[in-house]
Amino acid sequence: MKQGFSEGYSSMSAYPKSLVSIVATLVGLAVFLVLASLFMVSQPIGSYFYGVNRSENFGSVSLPRDGDIVKDLIKLNSTEGNGNLVPLDNGGSESETGSKPDVNVVENPVTTSQGTNEKSVSQPEVTVTSSDNPSVSKTDDIVDQPSTEPSSLHEGKVDNVSLSTNVTNSVETGKDPTLGMEVLPTVSPVQDCDLYHGQWVYDQNGPLYSNNSCPVLTQMQNCQGNGRPDKEYENWRWKPEHCDLPRFDPKKFLELMKGRTLAYIGDSVARNQMESMLCILWQVEVPQNRGNKRMQRYHFKSTNTMIVRIWSSWLVHRTSEPFDFAPEGLDKLHLDAPDEVFMEFVPQFDVIVLSSGHWFAKKSAYILNNEILGGQLWWPDKSRLNKINNVEAFGISVETILTSLGTHPNYTGLTIVRSFSPDHYEGGAWNTGGSCTGKVKPVLAGEIVENGFTNIMHEKQVNGFNSAMKKKTNKSKLKLMDITEAFSYRHDGHPGPYRSPDPNKITKRGKDGSPPPQDCLHWCMPGPVDTWNELVMEIIRREYEGGTGPS
Repeated sequence: MKQGFSEGYSSMSAYPKSLVSIVATLVGLAVFLVLASLFMVSQPIGSYFYGVNRSENFGSVSLPRDGDIVKDLIKLNSTEGNGNLVPLDNGGSESETGSKPDVNVVENPVTTSQGTNEKSVSQPEVTVTSSDNPSVSKTDDIVDQPSTEPSSLHEGKVDNVSLSTNVTNSVETGKDPTLGMEVLPTVSPVQDCDLYHGQWVYDQNGPLYSNNSCPVLTQMQNCQGNGRPDKEYENWRWKPEHCDLPRFDPKKFLELMKGRTLAYIGDSVARNQMESMLCILWQVEVPQNRGNKRMQRYHFKSTNTMIVRIWSSWLVHRTSEPFDFAPEGLDKLHLDAPDEVFMEFVPQFDVIVLSSGHWFAKKSAYILNNEILGGQLWWPDKSRLNKINNVEAFGISVETILTSLGTHPNYTGLTIVRSFSPDHYEGGAWNTGGSCTGKVKPVLAGEIVENGFTNIMHEKQVNGFNSAMKKKTNKSKLKLMDITEAFSYRHDGHPGPYRSPDPNKITKRGKDGSPPPQDCLHWCMPGPVDTWNELVMEIIRREYEGGTGPS
């Protein structure tokens, strides 16, 4: 009995000890799991597999850390407020092998007229490539790639090892709620950009040609050949505020104009622009001269492209025959009739670039509705009322010629109206001692002296253009290439006293301060005038490639 009790008691006392051990074990296991879970949360498993703390690295593709999504890939750089996006040089986090993502940046460092450095990036490109797998690559155009959600600027897809970086045009200035950082507006695509407001920036690449590489350059515009000592005026390029004006590509231009004809019609400034175009294209192909007395014609055989120039001082009908009380020999302008000299050729042209305005400062009589209503530097009878001055006459002539093109039954081409080209005679007019001597770089905005004549001529031209647009009935296109504001900065771009190769020419002011004879109307070549043809090419590209632009 005693033995049985003893055995039973021993058995009963062993049970509680076993239960305590089990409970202790379970509690210990639970504590271990809790601690392990906390440790794993603080140290993601990817850092153990790839040896990089708080980032996933696949091959050489480094994904930015969650708290620095955009900062590890790009920085927002505002240049004069344009909000360009510039990829960082150091990319994102390095992998354990020390390799970084391959980042290719397309940029053009330039200097503004204020002397500050600027990175002008129209379409920055970021290319991320896996060195382990050449097929794993993605190129993202930061400017043009749209995003469905402005706040979702970065997405990383681990499963298929892809990287998507989208910064959209729709992001407005302000703080992004996800990133908690300032987001600047991006640069607009070039096809939506206003080309005519911006600034001149220095381009180390220099001009598209030299004065020695173009055999058709008029000597008066050959500033280097005429002994001009400075060359900096050749290197300034026009930079619109919110995009880049593409550098002229002669081969692409000839492809755009394949089988087509481009005609420059107007005065000597039109000749200046036409020769600039020929000089640029001459660098890739020597054209065949097929011109005659009525029309200069240069044929580029590779693409069957024709460049034409027709002289027309006023773009409207002119006669020197006597009319009413206006004597023979005096130029008489019929302001309501287009110049028939070129109108007969209009159906043959695919693109027409018009240039006019400066001849309205010359002696002439103005006829409207078969009646003499005014004159410039001529009005013999003071008892008669001079109803139309040269500025009003110019405005009427613009409306007349553009309406004639816009209603021509057989013309379906593109008409580009180059706005009034400012001259820079200071201290007088071209024939009264005006001068642009000593100007060697673009002026700053605060240094521009307003030219009342240029302003009113530009206004009349714009009004004439708008009136003609309302009357247009055919399928042709009218575009205003408004260069007047941009070229008001370019006092330095004219030949000035360097109009001829004469070694004895006067280039400095006399002892009495009088300026030397000079040209402050036409443009040196190479020089600012080449920008006009870059604008012409961009307008044509938008038209033929389906882009949109300002009208």
